[in-house]
Amino acid sequence: MTKHVTFVELSVYDNTVPLVSGYLQAYAMQDPVIAASVDFRFYSRSLRQDPEQILAELLDLDSDVYAFSCYIWNTGLIRRLLAGLLAERPDAWFLLGGAQVMNHGADYIPAGANNVVVCNGEGEQPCYEFLRQMLVDEPDLAEVSGVTFRTGHGELVTTDKPPRLRTLDDVPSPFAAGLFDGQDYTFTVLETNRGCPFHCGFCFWGAATNSKVYKFDEDRVRGDIRWIAEHGVASVFIADANWGLSPRDVELSKHIVSCQEEFGFPTSMVLAAAKNRPERVAEITEILVRGGLVTSQPISLQTVNTDTLRLIDRENIREATYTELQRSLNEKRISSFIEMIWPLPGETLETFKAGIARLCRLEADTLTVYPQLLLHNTALYEQRETMGIEVERAPDPVAEADVVVATRWVDRAECEQGTWFYYLVQSLYNARGAYHLAGYLDRSGLQSYEDFFTAATSFWQRADNELCRFVADSVATADNYDLLNIGKAAHLVLHSHRHAFDALLLDFARSQPWWSDAGARCATDLDLVARPYIYREPVQAPGVELTEARLLEVEDTRIVVSLPEALAQLPVDLRLVSEPTTGLCFEHPRDGKMPVPRHHTIEQNASYCHVMIQRLRTLLPTCQPMGLSTL
Repeated sequence: MTKHVTFVELSVYDNTVPLVSGYLQAYAMQDPVIAASVDFRFYSRSLRQDPEQILAELLDLDSDVYAFSCYIWNTGLIRRLLAGLLAERPDAWFLLGGAQVMNHGADYIPAGANNVVVCNGEGEQPCYEFLRQMLVDEPDLAEVSGVTFRTGHGELVTTDKPPRLRTLDDVPSPFAAGLFDGQDYTFTVLETNRGCPFHCGFCFWGAATNSKVYKFDEDRVRGDIRWIAEHGVASVFIADANWGLSPRDVELSKHIVSCQEEFGFPTSMVLAAAKNRPERVAEITEILVRGGLVTSQPISLQTVNTDTLRLIDRENIREATYTELQRSLNEKRISSFIEMIWPLPGETLETFKAGIARLCRLEADTLTVYPQLLLHNTALYEQRETMGIEVERAPDPVAEADVVVATRWVDRAECEQGTWFYYLVQSLYNARGAYHLAGYLDRSGLQSYEDFFTAATSFWQRADNELCRFVADSVATADNYDLLNIGKAAHLVLHSHRHAFDALLLDFARSQPWWSDAGARCATDLDLVARPYIYREPVQAPGVELTEARLLEVEDTRIVVSLPEALAQLPVDLRLVSEPTTGLCFEHPRDGKMPVPRHHTIEQNASYCHVMIQRLRTLLPTCQPMGLSTL
């Protein structure tokens, strides 16, 4: 009798290629018995779909086996679906795999459920052995390697794991096998190797595959890339832990661009760059940027604190790598964003602030700070007690995200202060709310970056308006887990509450002791007119009166101001122009921006704004000197 097997993938994005499901099916179907006896189906949906609808659709499939891919972002939903399926289909089998559940069978196999099985590593071999058992009259799960299950008496049993797949091409390409043909997809993961040579304590990337890197054959990868392009898949996430680790990644990047030129797809890519390979990463980034596939390069720094680097086993990643890469990208005028994590072990509030200030002085384009999440199957998860790690569950019912809210080095209050601090960096530095002012104060010795952002944090915490309430609510509820909050903050500062932000910034500036400095007042004026626009819309006069500068023209994309003669050197000091001038013309770009979405909510706009703030160079206005006679 034919067995019906449904692979379930619940993704953050719509219309996602179910790559994991494809691997499992392609590997299992090499066995002619399974190929003849099993009917495979893919069920791939967005997390935004109604859970009751998903459950109803899964029940309608009436499968003998439901196999779920479980990750931090979807396991809350999977728990709910599993409970519903167990109630309605007690005769079915359920296989759970993925980084969130592996090695945690006791947490995910309900009491009394001897038809739920957890896979504890790479899934291809255990899934194949499990399916073989499903074809016999009396399945013996003890014959399946690398799984956890309950016996009829409720006891948990865990079998020995199989060895890693050393020859990855033992897993046939599901792209080449035609398993995804006939469907319209807009997003896919592309994997060219497995493994990571680094052992960062916060990361589960290598939890299933350990540290040795094994590669898929290059011709196979080229074929997968061509399939993606031919079938019009718009967005690609390269799942390699270190793109650029191998010299072949340069040629594969060129191949991706070549396919894009031939077929028009893919149109965008996301990747995790190799550590300790700045020259190669810069070369790859330039290839992808010139090909229109990448608009900004992530630089995964995480921290600059040496104690933290030691505690999270990241000492072998050189900081010079990042500074060299940042310098190279700046020279090529390619956008980048530095990724940080707060609060990592060993990081105090003071070292975190000092690290942010240090990166500002290195002229980082954008600083993206992620909340520290306590992930299963990581070194920090095993060390959580000795590290004094405390967590709060993020208020997202479809996820299982435990946000770190305290460590041995920061208590809960300090952790909250650090999160507030980052929101101010996001608004004042990333969104360029007070970029020139902060730089002027730091370089002139009037106030350091860390003290400036700290003072702004205190002011924002006392203020009462929608901008400040947004941050307060996010910090209080651990909602900063949602990375789209970065986009929401950018939407508020650069669009919907632009004038309210102007007023808040000026009130803050006037309350500070450095306000008596004419250069600081003028730098504030220049921030008010130079702050970018995240949507395609006409420029506006600031929502407050300028103090030292004089507004001369506001038209479509152009803002022109004049400065006092005594401050003619300031635009040079702020790196706006190369020669002293008393007239400046800011030309704000229009290309590459979405028109103002008049009927969308902030939630609907957040993803777009998140992407745009990380490709900041494409948003920044150009600045040209203008002589008084011209004005």
